[in-house]
Amino acid sequence: MDAGQAAELAARNSYGRLVAYLAARSRDIASAEDALSDAFLSALKHWAETGVPKNPEAWLLTTARHRLIDAARRNQVQDRILSNFKESAFAAESEASLEEVVFPDDRLKLLFVCAHPAIDASLHTPLMLQTVLGLNAAQIASAFLVAPATMGQRLVRAKAKIKDAGIAFELPSVSELPTRLGAVLEAIYAAYTNGWETVTGIDPRHRGLTEEAIWLARLCIQLMPKAAEARGLLALMLYCESRREARRTANGDYIPLLEQDTMLWSQATIAEAERELLQASTSQQMGRFQIEAAIQSVHAQRAVTQRIDWDALALLYEGLIRLSPTLGALVSHAAAIAEAKGLAQGLTLLEALPIESVKNYQPYWALKAHLLKRLGRKSEALKAYNLAIGLTEDAAIREFLVRQSLPLNT
Repeated sequence: MDAGQAAELAARNSYGRLVAYLAARSRDIASAEDALSDAFLSALKHWAETGVPKNPEAWLLTTARHRLIDAARRNQVQDRILSNFKESAFAAESEASLEEVVFPDDRLKLLFVCAHPAIDASLHTPLMLQTVLGLNAAQIASAFLVAPATMGQRLVRAKAKIKDAGIAFELPSVSELPTRLGAVLEAIYAAYTNGWETVTGIDPRHRGLTEEAIWLARLCIQLMPKAAEARGLLALMLYCESRREARRTANGDYIPLLEQDTMLWSQATIAEAERELLQASTSQQMGRFQIEAAIQSVHAQRAVTQRIDWDALALLYEGLIRLSPTLGALVSHAAAIAEAKGLAQGLTLLEALPIESVKNYQPYWALKAHLLKRLGRKSEALKAYNLAIGLTEDAAIREFLVRQSLPLNT
């Protein structure tokens, strides 16, 4: 493995842990990120000359720590940073023994720091996505429908707020945990969705992000075993993961959920998801993630019954809309109604959505094209397909939609 590959692997596997560890001790997220960036640049040069070290993460952490200390000396505020590092067991290790060090995982701590009530609530999730999960400002901006520069400025201000307000880098008290958990779960799911929607089926970088999200959900459950929504989120992600191998052909072609070979679904992963969802249901504290997991459970039953209970799905989407009336939930509800009550009824629901809210929403146009095609309205279907194709970033999904639209051109 060359220096570039080793650095990329370390970034994929350990970026969040490294930033969290450094920020927890320097009390400055922006400085921790800058120091780690410098460490990665240094790694590309030194590893190419001297070879990849036995423990790349420890090498990066040591280098970043030195950068932080040097910066603190230059800024004449080193006392706090130096004392924080001296108090850590890690700092007491010799350079030689760093090869064997397994440093603590402070990611969950940093997630809860980012959800502090002193920080604008609208920035909780973006801040976590960048700081702990390594998404860049452009990726985050795309998810929140704002300009990358605008999102970047907001994130800089949020990090400055943490530093200037002296927000403690520690888990909140037990009584404070529930008020911050929702934002933490939203960020974890956003990270999972980013990895899931951009996965090509073979790129391990995106798969690493989904695995990271699942691991963080497990950490939340360890911290708060009675938190039903944490279990609901874990169940939701596990249901999705169970279908990973069925999403693409060997050539990378996209396969929609309803056409997937259920023999390729991981029954062990589905079983774990069912256990988590069942455990969550015992709390009688229904939430968005539990309902979304229940929706995926209905789809998972197709592996047993060879059919889909569309009436059940329609009812679950109605419940989801009451709790969280997102555009995705509204479009999916229309799809379920189309199957349960008739294509025309589903299309009516779909077309009732405000055009301004759906004009750039790819799933809306893909579903509309599908329903119009089945209703025999060819010209309208072709127009909808063209819009959906134009809004699709994933090449495999775009090719799938093109194939679906071809009969309409004849």
